[in-house]
Amino acid sequence: MQRGYPMNTIDNQIEQLLKYQGSTPKPDDFDEYWARALKELDATAPEVQLKPAKFQVDCADCFDLYFTGVGGSRIYAKYLRPKKSDAPHPALLMFHGYSANSGNWNEKLAYVAAGFSVFAMDVRGQGGLSQDLTNPNGPTLSLHVMKGIEDHEDTLFYRNVYLDTVQLARVAASMPEVDGERLGVMGGSQGGGLSLACAALANIKRAAVTYPFLCDFVWGYRNHPASSNWELREYFRRHDPRNLTEKEVFRKLGYIDCQHLADRITAEVLMHTGLEDNICPPMTQFAMYNKLKCKKSFMTYPNYTHEWIPDSDDYNFMFLTQL
Repeated sequence: MQRGYPMNTIDNQIEQLLKYQGSTPKPDDFDEYWARALKELDATAPEVQLKPAKFQVDCADCFDLYFTGVGGSRIYAKYLRPKKSDAPHPALLMFHGYSANSGNWNEKLAYVAAGFSVFAMDVRGQGGLSQDLTNPNGPTLSLHVMKGIEDHEDTLFYRNVYLDTVQLARVAASMPEVDGERLGVMGGSQGGGLSLACAALANIKRAAVTYPFLCDFVWGYRNHPASSNWELREYFRRHDPRNLTEKEVFRKLGYIDCQHLADRITAEVLMHTGLEDNICPPMTQFAMYNKLKCKKSFMTYPNYTHEWIPDSDDYNFMFLTQL
């Protein structure tokens, strides 16, 4: 045995991760909050519109899909379905990373070839085509996590985005070619958090999430201020330099913390985590993972930060195509 080398460092790290139960408080009226939100969504007609996309290939029908989310915003998603399908087939909902968009059409074709319809949503108000017509009080510049924080908690940006994922799941399930009992979700970073939220609030069977964001805001803020939680730090620096509103801010963020939605998830979950992730720290991810009551598994990558992880796409494909 080589002397001086810290044996089982990775095992010890994972052991600590699996013990962690989170720091962000769960609001006392959390269940009422989401019941009220879903009631608003129930009253929002999706008003689905399909337009043939410019991108077309022999193996798939491709559409620009629009639907209405809460607040009247029109939400955009790419929709691809197999050209030939004899029976209702499974569908996959894809969610993208922070500030990005739904990506290229060709990236979805492997799942279409495997017999899936694919729906890839642009998050409202970010880098794609979806609208965000909401206008809560408070700051809006590069602070989506904090958007609505100075208004009523029902105006929180991610509350509305989470509801958009549910509306998309309902739209997907309503398609005659889709088996509404065989829906999967996938995404990384922000997309991982949105996949978890969708799985908690809609009828989802499998969720593949890679280094999910939107988990355990308090731990990230306290222990890793240069991570994705920089927005919290900047909010306090610019709007509350003495942190006098800190307790109220974290109370409101508790409504959109995916760790508090985790026990609602019945889908089977596969999570990928880079153990050196400097954007969505592993501890925040496992705050959510440890609260899952569903069938679940995780894969860790000791030398990876918040970046593309080799093999993870292949593992997700094998996992999701078992729907």
